[in-house]
Amino acid sequence: MEATLTQTPAPTLTQPRIASRRRLWMGHTLSAVAVSFLLFDSVIKLVKIAPVVESFDRLGYSPTIAREIGWLELACLVLYVLPRTAPLGAVLLTGFLGGAIATHVRIADPLFSHVLFPVYVGVLLWGGLFLRDERPRALLGLPAKARA
Repeated sequence: MEATLTQTPAPTLTQPRIASRRRLWMGHTLSAVAVSFLLFDSVIKLVKIAPVVESFDRLGYSPTIAREIGWLELACLVLYVLPRTAPLGAVLLTGFLGGAIATHVRIADPLFSHVLFPVYVGVLLWGGLFLRDERPRALLGLPAKARA
């Protein structure tokens, strides 16, 4: 029995562009999910609805600081959404989410639903940024072929 070898066609100039568009689209999608959640979270703190007041009481924070935390979250989010400052926004939001993790650990909230939820959001933020922005990939020292 004779085996025949088939060669795969050489990549055309359009293939990297399609992969890049797909990566960019996925990056924007992941970022949009995280941004939507954080935008909703900051707005309800700014409006200071009853569940926010109850939540702040349960977490051991004064409800009077809800608006300040909402403005801080919104400012970090604006930095993340702007392409030029997106890495800085991601770093600041990571710190913000770290504070949320510490708060939930302090009051012994359930692990997967409360403590790790900010980790899930952070993964979406950084995953989206990694896919849509060249700078984080370059910082990791990935070769140009992997970055393309």
